[in-house]
Amino acid sequence: MENPNTSEAIINLLASKSTTKYQIYDNTLACFNQIKEILISSVEEISSSLNAQNINVPIEYRERGANEVEIKAAADLLIFVMHTNVFEFPKAHAVMQTGYIKQDPMRSYSGTISIYNFLADSFKYNRLNDIGYLIGRIFVNKDSHFIVEGKRQLGFLFNDFALQQVDENSLKKIIHSALQYAIEFDLLIPPFEEVKTVSVHEMNQFNSSVSLKTGKRLGFNYLADSFSVK
Repeated sequence: MENPNTSEAIINLLASKSTTKYQIYDNTLACFNQIKEILISSVEEISSSLNAQNINVPIEYRERGANEVEIKAAADLLIFVMHTNVFEFPKAHAVMQTGYIKQDPMRSYSGTISIYNFLADSFKYNRLNDIGYLIGRIFVNKDSHFIVEGKRQLGFLFNDFALQQVDENSLKKIIHSALQYAIEFDLLIPPFEEVKTVSVHEMNQFNSSVSLKTGKRLGFNYLADSFSVK
């Protein structure tokens, strides 16, 4: 016979943790929709400014699906992806040591919006072996508070989980920082020794742009910038 306490424990979990996760999903979706609006207005603003200066540089916004949107700026493509699941930070993560989380452990569960940087030509020419880089991740919790892990400014401007709430101004800074990083993150010529040989198959496939890999290179291992949380 089933222990009645087991059913009670399941009900308590559904009433607490599962309800919280649904709230986090709704908060993350609201954040993602706000990002869409800011991307659209940013494209209009930048495009208008470029046209006024007779600068012919493409900048475009496109929705790739329910949970993916992209902004193309010249040769760069930023793709924003909202994950449909909710995650908890690892116990060793710095955020878990903050008073904000210790006061309410349920605050450590977050939805995730990732920002990837690709070359626009990788998709235009269907270069399936080309690579992109994760340059930032936005974490949103049940209180609509957020932090960001990422490169350069993205890694240190938004690291106070206790104080930062999702708003238009903050999201605009995140988007503009990501765009600036992507544009400044140049495509470097690979070392000669890495590309001095090519197979017959790769050369035969070259016209379809499938086999020869292209991607931005940092010149060193791509590692997350140091990240601290208040």
